[in-house]
Amino acid sequence: MSDAPPETGIRIVRDNRTFRELYPDLRAGDVVVGLLNLKPTEESLFLDLSERGVRLFPPALAQHLSRSKCLQAMVLGRWMVPDTFVARDRHDLVRQLNRYGARGHGAVVTKQNRFNCGLGIHRWESLEAVYNQACFGSLAYPFVVQPFLEGARDIRVVILGDYVEAYWRENPNSFRNNLFFGGRSGHHRLTPEQEALCRDAMARGRFPYAHVDLLVAPDGTAYLSEINLRGGLKGARIDHRAYQEKIEELNAAFLREVTGEAPPAEPRT
Repeated sequence: MSDAPPETGIRIVRDNRTFRELYPDLRAGDVVVGLLNLKPTEESLFLDLSERGVRLFPPALAQHLSRSKCLQAMVLGRWMVPDTFVARDRHDLVRQLNRYGARGHGAVVTKQNRFNCGLGIHRWESLEAVYNQACFGSLAYPFVVQPFLEGARDIRVVILGDYVEAYWRENPNSFRNNLFFGGRSGHHRLTPEQEALCRDAMARGRFPYAHVDLLVAPDGTAYLSEINLRGGLKGARIDHRAYQEKIEELNAAFLREVTGEAPPAEPRT
C-alpha cells in the first residue's frame, strides 16, 4: 500500500510488494515503513535508499545490522566481549592468534553470519582450531569470533518503546540456550546498567525497538551478544498480538512525526 498525503506529497510505502514496484522512483522524503524483505545480494539497496534521502522505519542501519552478525561486531563491538572480531579471511585469523595467545584466551565461540536460533554458533577449544578448520574449507568466511565466556548467563531483553522485559535462558545439557532446542527460561530483573547497555547499543544502531541478547559474566559484567529487530517470543510474557500492537504503535508514532497524521495500518507481505 502507498499513501501520498496531498499536503506533503510524501509517498508512504507499507508493504514489500509496493516497495518493489516503486523502488526506481522513490525520492527524498518518501517513507518506507516495515522490514524490507531483501535477499542477501540486495543489501546494497539500503545504501542507495539512504543516499536518495528515502526514510526507512526501522532505519536502514538497524535493518542491515539485524541481518548480519558480522556487521554487528564491526559497528557494536565496543559493547561485546573484549577481543571479539570478524574473520573475513585467514589473514584476520593469523593476526589474532598471537593476540589471543598473549591474553590467555582458551576456548572461543564462532558465529556464522546469517544463522539464527543458535544454529550458526560453534564452540572451539582454541582459535588455532578455528584457523585449521577455516583453512581447510570447513568454515565459511566471514564469521564472528569471540572468547568463550565461561559461566556467563544468557539474558534476552525485549524493548518496544517504553515496554521492557527480560528473561534468562539456559540449557543444562548444552552451551546453546535456544528455547526451541532444549533450553528453559525464567524472569530476569534487568539492572539499570544492563538496560542502559541495551539502550546505548540500540541508539548506535538506530533501533527503535529490539530483541537484545546479553551475556552476563559471573562477576556481573554485561556484554552485548546480539541484537535484532525481530525474534522469537517463547519465554516472554508479552504475547504475539500485544507485541504486534506495540510495533504498530511505534510505526504510527513515526508516521505522525513525518506527516502529522498516521494512515490506518495495512497488512504487509
